[in-house]
Amino acid sequence: MTENAQQQPSAPHTELPTQYAPAEVEGKLYERWVERGYFAADAKSDKPAYTIVIPPPNVTGSLHLGHAFQHTLMDALTRRKRMQGYEALWLPGMDHAGIATQNVVERELGKEGKSRHDLGREEFVERVWQWKEEYGGRILGQMRRLGDGVDWSRERFTMDEGLSQAVQTIFKKLYDDELIYRAERIINWCPRCLTAISDIEVEYQEDDGELVSIKYGEGDETLVVATTRAETMLGDTAVAVHPDDERYQHLIGKRIKLPLTDRTIPVVADTHVDPEFGTGAVKVTPAHDPNDFEIGRRHDLESLTVMDERGVITVHGPFEGLDRFEARSAIVAALRAEGRIVAEKRPYVHSVGHCSRCKTTLEPRLSMQWWVKVGPLAQAAGDAVRDGRVAIHPADMSKRYFDWVDNMHDWCISRQLWWGHRIPVWYGPEGEVVCVGPDEEPPSGEGWTQDPDVLDTWFSSGLWPFSTLGWPEQTPDLEKFYSTDVLLTGHDIIFFWVARMMMFGLYAMDGEVPFKTIALTGLVRDQFGKKMSKSSGTAVDPLDWMNEYGSDAVRFTLAKGANPGVDVPIGEDWVQASRNFANKIWNATRFALMNGATVEGPLPEPAEMSATDRWILSRLNKTVAEVDAFYEDFQFAKVSDSLYHFAWDEVFDWYVELSKTTFMAGGEGAKISGRVLGEVLDVTLRLLHPIVPFVTETLWTTLTGGESVVIANWPTDSGFRDEAAEREIETLQSVITEVRRFRADQGLQPGQRVPARLTLDGTALAPHEAAIRQLLRLQPEGEAFSATATLPVAGATVALDLSGTIDVAAERKRLAKDLAAAEKEKAQANAKLGNEAFLAKAPDHVVEKIRTRLTKADEDIARIKTQLDRLPEA
Repeated sequence: MTENAQQQPSAPHTELPTQYAPAEVEGKLYERWVERGYFAADAKSDKPAYTIVIPPPNVTGSLHLGHAFQHTLMDALTRRKRMQGYEALWLPGMDHAGIATQNVVERELGKEGKSRHDLGREEFVERVWQWKEEYGGRILGQMRRLGDGVDWSRERFTMDEGLSQAVQTIFKKLYDDELIYRAERIINWCPRCLTAISDIEVEYQEDDGELVSIKYGEGDETLVVATTRAETMLGDTAVAVHPDDERYQHLIGKRIKLPLTDRTIPVVADTHVDPEFGTGAVKVTPAHDPNDFEIGRRHDLESLTVMDERGVITVHGPFEGLDRFEARSAIVAALRAEGRIVAEKRPYVHSVGHCSRCKTTLEPRLSMQWWVKVGPLAQAAGDAVRDGRVAIHPADMSKRYFDWVDNMHDWCISRQLWWGHRIPVWYGPEGEVVCVGPDEEPPSGEGWTQDPDVLDTWFSSGLWPFSTLGWPEQTPDLEKFYSTDVLLTGHDIIFFWVARMMMFGLYAMDGEVPFKTIALTGLVRDQFGKKMSKSSGTAVDPLDWMNEYGSDAVRFTLAKGANPGVDVPIGEDWVQASRNFANKIWNATRFALMNGATVEGPLPEPAEMSATDRWILSRLNKTVAEVDAFYEDFQFAKVSDSLYHFAWDEVFDWYVELSKTTFMAGGEGAKISGRVLGEVLDVTLRLLHPIVPFVTETLWTTLTGGESVVIANWPTDSGFRDEAAEREIETLQSVITEVRRFRADQGLQPGQRVPARLTLDGTALAPHEAAIRQLLRLQPEGEAFSATATLPVAGATVALDLSGTIDVAAERKRLAKDLAAAEKEKAQANAKLGNEAFLAKAPDHVVEKIRTRLTKADEDIARIKTQLDRLPEA
């Protein structure tokens, strides 16, 4: 009947402490798991492989709620697969985080009154390595605190020797295939970090700026353009209009005067210009705007760089040497003095890109950089999803993926930093350019120099699924564990990291996909659904919650909110509720152990069991099947919800309570129920383990005597169902629930005993009389029994003698008063809702509030009348 019995030997139960104290057990349990090698994967195993690589956190980072959220889900997937018999590898590691790490070390140097240039490149890089060894990787210890079941023996770092070889290998391969090139293009430039940065490192925010409209040209040959960056006009080399805009047909092809300069610039016709936006004329600054750069290329315009890498103006005497923002004010003032300002709007709120590391306003800048030609790589990345080799979950996120990969621009991969993978290209004295592979000697001799730039961090992390397994060597790990099974990550980086891994994986591994499924999560928000931030005081350190409530409570809260692709609100009250759930599991298991719950021996045959026993086993198997289906669909919230309600509601609140009379009676029935309860707890704890690993480990090993739930078998659905028993217990539950409700309505205390006559003959409830009386605190009727209230429920009758427990006359008086108040509330609400003048003036939310009051009044009236009908006459 069941396939869930464990093979581990059972041992005598040790007594559990009266309370669960997470802080006393979690750290010790985790270290025991690691020492025993439970998380280590064996490439030589004949078990089927299951692989997840961790999105590598920055070496500078610390565990935030977003990490805790995704790590909880990845850990749950891996732990379940390990229990299912897979050779499960969850591979950890860190990213060298070029800009972030360099900034940290430069700030440390600044405290000494030094810059990196004082040290020189080699000594500075050595200083970064020293910082990494001493301070980097704090997050790895925090991952242990959370319970991450990763294979620490395979920990990787994007700057370690093996990954560096992978980076150099793929750069050389791309270069030789003419998929890497060097060219001048517009890039995002940080004047503070002095480097190009990737799109993902741009943070857009609404800034208060200014929009000025400037008159170009003289006399009849004038145009008005609007700009938020007046300082860039010094680099204008054209004004563009739409070729079909009749207002400017007479100017197309002519040259007009550029204000404040001695230059004239052409008016060009370009379809990029929207004639409906503004004046329909736009200034063209090819060296300082990406769209203008493309217009410049189409019309063979000169690109004039007018500011240096620090954002300082480098041309036109009066403004030369001014910071870009100082120059903006000075140029607007000069234009105003010449009568060139047609209109000014301040403040003008618009979206402005900032460096995510130092918050400096970024500057589009024409720069010589290294690029990846992404066309064929992106095509392959799109095709892998279209033809089903890679599934995106949830499926509706596929459109966002295709929107990106189908319209991807060439990728700027060079960074003007010292910390990172240095570009393996050497320049010779006669203009030679040599790309060097990992097994090749770089050219030497006078005049040869290596490119000073390093590669974008995303370049090395894009190799992560295969470089961490030993590529370019054909290692046993690579053969066993590639392709990886699931990439679980936030939907916010689908365009960047995910797409790059897809492109590089397919390219380097001869068309073999880097992962079979992309499972996209939402982002963690505060309890009101808003973005957490330190400035608003809503940011939460998950370690604080783990210290207060235990890691299991934090994990369960995060998993319970994890609907695919949907943001996750979380508040401390919810973590407290999850802590209460862990305590409930603890207390219920402790009670069960004290009352004979056991896993020893086979389960009794169904014919030997009570309906209550058969009911809970039927519900158990349905829950196993339900949980499995939810896991396969990455429905973590539904997994958690299903297990929560089964464990708390059905096992602890119903089965344990219904079985108390059986345990009290002793005998064979108690032995059978003890074995059933042991089975239910064994399976339930194993089902819960991937999400709440610590409390389940303690309870399961105590219950079963097994070595560890980490290596226990995942439960399987035996197929046992007993619909008749389920209907019988549902009927029993309805009787108990209805009578409890009546008792509460009459103001009876939960433990207050009441004489009662039960008429159960001819119903399925007859075998449950003892349980009904126990749960409802109903004592046998005495000689003086007088039925003062009769409840017909589910074919049975429960007659109660309330004469000694409540004052019927006083209770009728109290209910009559409540009824009058409810009827008055209903009348007032009806009067307002029937007043057309009121409805015409009242706000919608006020009207809705009155409708809600009316609904509540109707419900109260019906409830009170039912209570009155059930009371005897006074």
